[in-house]
Amino acid sequence: MNDIPPQSKYFGCGFFTRGTLMDVKFWSVYVLTVFLASIVPGPSMILALTHGIRFGTRRALATASGNCAASFLQALVSMAGLGALLAASEPAFMAVKYAGAAYLVWIGINVFRAGDFNVDSAGISSDREVSSGRLFLQGFWVAAGNPKAIIFFSALFPQFIGSGQASVGHFAAMLILLCIIAFACMMIYACGGQRLRDVFKESFLVRSVNKMLGTAFVGLGVGLACSRR
Repeated sequence: MNDIPPQSKYFGCGFFTRGTLMDVKFWSVYVLTVFLASIVPGPSMILALTHGIRFGTRRALATASGNCAASFLQALVSMAGLGALLAASEPAFMAVKYAGAAYLVWIGINVFRAGDFNVDSAGISSDREVSSGRLFLQGFWVAAGNPKAIIFFSALFPQFIGSGQASVGHFAAMLILLCIIAFACMMIYACGGQRLRDVFKESFLVRSVNKMLGTAFVGLGVGLACSRR
């Protein structure tokens, strides 16, 4: 036993090493933190719910993929130190914020004015003119239009990057987990939307849901525009 390095000695049940347990605790806290920050209802999650209701879980995969792409780029920007620049630059921050707010209002108006959507025997919307590429872009721009995400990442990542951890592999693991969690949270909302589909089959209910979701998007856009940094 004396020949075994201190960091490799087994303890407890003899299954985990000290380093392994520290890694498990570290990544568990990171995953929980990112999950709780992602699952809170916001523009991206409401968009996933909307697309789940209108197009079904399968097509909402494109929405979730777009959100992940934007989240990846935002996290990469914050890791590169550009998040601090955005936080310090009032004009840049406000430009991104107002562009994102305007996009949310635009989506809200379109959803509010949307007519009924037809549902086939399998429970999937037959509204096929909306391509997967368009759903991807909506997911991307709704996420990218929130500059506070970059500020959040800039504050989050330093808490999980200690001495000896500033390596490409460590950064890559954090980015991969972030994308997986963001994708999973989007799909949770999309699946919930599809499960609610049967409730909204009646035309008057569909119109009411469209108005409610459209109003929510407009409210989020106005709230983002009026919010303080």
